[in-house]
Amino acid sequence: MHALSNVIIGLLVFGVVVFVHEFGHFMAARWRGVPVDVFSIGFGPALCAWPDRYGTRWQLSLLPLGGYVKLHGAGVEENPPPPDEAARDAADPTSYQNQPLLTRVVVTVMGPAFNFLFAILLFILLYSLYGRPEIKPDIAMVAPQSAAAQAGLQKGDHLLSIDGRRILSVPDFQAEVAAHPGAHVVLGIARDGHDLDVPVTLQSVEEKGVAGKAHATGRLGIGFAVVRAKPMPFWKAIPAGIEETWHMTCQVVQTLWQMLTGQRNPDQLSGTIGIINMSGQAAHYGLAALLFFIAMLSANLGLLNLFPVPMLDGGHLLFYTIEGVRGRPISQRAQGYAFQAGLVLVLALFLFSNYNDLSRLGAFSWLTGHKG
Repeated sequence: MHALSNVIIGLLVFGVVVFVHEFGHFMAARWRGVPVDVFSIGFGPALCAWPDRYGTRWQLSLLPLGGYVKLHGAGVEENPPPPDEAARDAADPTSYQNQPLLTRVVVTVMGPAFNFLFAILLFILLYSLYGRPEIKPDIAMVAPQSAAAQAGLQKGDHLLSIDGRRILSVPDFQAEVAAHPGAHVVLGIARDGHDLDVPVTLQSVEEKGVAGKAHATGRLGIGFAVVRAKPMPFWKAIPAGIEETWHMTCQVVQTLWQMLTGQRNPDQLSGTIGIINMSGQAAHYGLAALLFFIAMLSANLGLLNLFPVPMLDGGHLLFYTIEGVRGRPISQRAQGYAFQAGLVLVLALFLFSNYNDLSRLGAFSWLTGHKG
């Protein structure tokens, strides 16, 4: 029953974030006078559908793993329409492909923009209701026999830098440590009013990844002080929400870069299954945890859609940039090839990330009868 509730909550959370993204495209299209043929939550056959007075078909589809807005005359056709239909579309002034470049850019960018805005609004609500928990770079606990203990770090030490680089936040510091197993680093700390440089050899800890494959991660062996703030006044929650969304976005970029450069194992990447499972778990910790997770998911979705990959919003923006420089759009044939390459890349990422999720959930061990 617990697993079923996780799935239901996860699908609802995922659906809300997808709806916000597609609603951004929808509202921008309506604003710029572009007809919207379909607004779908989910893919595949429609389970239920209804038209609105503007001619848009709203629908809930069978596979609740995303969604889309079908703009009138938009898209690269894999099977081109008959010549008479193609000529009719080319002459249609309301067709999306015939819109000015600025209109197409605005409609495309507003999907991710709505995701970022939604994340900011949720953080504002979260901080207004519950306050902003803060993890300070102050050592609250030193694990026995850990790298920190061997280096002489103490409870109450305030972390300032690592190898001369200022520590901007605890998550940044944790990511830096995790990415350098066994490394010799110098930590700058403040203790009793004095600044000290403490050399530390980070521990290298083996962690299981995809299909049981182990990888090394760095560990220091300390706990941080957590300060739980009181609910913020609304005017203070606004800049705090913007700051949190920005920091979270930068953290995702850093993590993905570390995966691409081999500093972090890509088996930490989560897919749809993991998102759904984490949504349910967050809900069981209460409303504050759920709001935080939804905000994080919305910001992540907005960022990932801006990557310059065909099929994603960032891919379309790349095409529009090239069109603006050249003075004419890329050919339909070239766009078609790019679309196919982007589809392969997105499907590969989807399969890989969900394979990670299933591996973490023990699905393959269960199938093979292996006990990890």
